[in-house]
Amino acid sequence: MTSFPDKLLQGYDRFMTGRYSEESARYRSLAEVGQSPTTLIVACCDSRAAPETIFNAGPGELFVVRNVANLVPPYAPDGEYHSTSAALEYAVQSLRVRDIVVMGHGRCGGISAALDPSDKPLSPGDFIGRWMGLLNPVVEEIQNSTVLTSAERQTALERISIRNSISNLRTFPCVKILEDRKKLSVHGAWFDISTGELWVMDPKTGDFTRPVPSSVDAPQDASQ
Repeated sequence: MTSFPDKLLQGYDRFMTGRYSEESARYRSLAEVGQSPTTLIVACCDSRAAPETIFNAGPGELFVVRNVANLVPPYAPDGEYHSTSAALEYAVQSLRVRDIVVMGHGRCGGISAALDPSDKPLSPGDFIGRWMGLLNPVVEEIQNSTVLTSAERQTALERISIRNSISNLRTFPCVKILEDRKKLSVHGAWFDISTGELWVMDPKTGDFTRPVPSSVDAPQDASQ
C-alpha cells in the first residue's frame, strides 16, 4: 500500500510547531464555539490561487468553496448532487455570511480548455466537460470575436465567467432575498498569479479595477 505523502507530513509538522503553536488558543475556541466567518469565497481549485493565502486569512475567517474555474451553477433543486450549491446554501442560510466573493484568476486551465478544447482538451472523464459547459453561451461570444488576441480572449473569459457566476448566484432565492434586503453583498474579483495583482469588479459597470484598501491613506493635495 502506498504510504501517506511524506511532503504533507513534513508540512503538518511545520504547521504544528509554527502556526498552530502560535494560534492554539484560537483553534481551541473555534473547536468549542464553532465557526462564524462573514465571507464566502467561491474560488478555483487551482493550487496557485488559494484564497486563504491571497487574503492572508486566519483560521475561521473565510468559508471557501473551490471548484474547477470557480463557477456557480444556476439554482436547480432537481434532486441531483450539487456540492457548490449545497455549500452556498449552508454559508448563506446557516452561517449567515454577509459577503460572497466569486474570485477567478489568470491562466486558468479550465477557462483555457473551454476556449480551445483542441489545444488543451478537457479530461475525458464523466464530469468536467459538462461542468465547463456552464460557460458555453459566453464561450461562443468570445470565440467569435475578431478583435481579441488569444491572451485577451483568455482574460476576457476569466472575467466574464465571474459576472456569469454572479448572475447565477442571484437565481438562488436565499441570495436574492437577502441581497434585496441589504443583508448580503455579492462581489467579483480576479487574481493575477504572475504579478500578485487583485482586480475587483465594479458592481455597477462590471469593469475590473485595482482597489485601494481603506486603511491606505489618500495622497495629500500638494496645494494644501
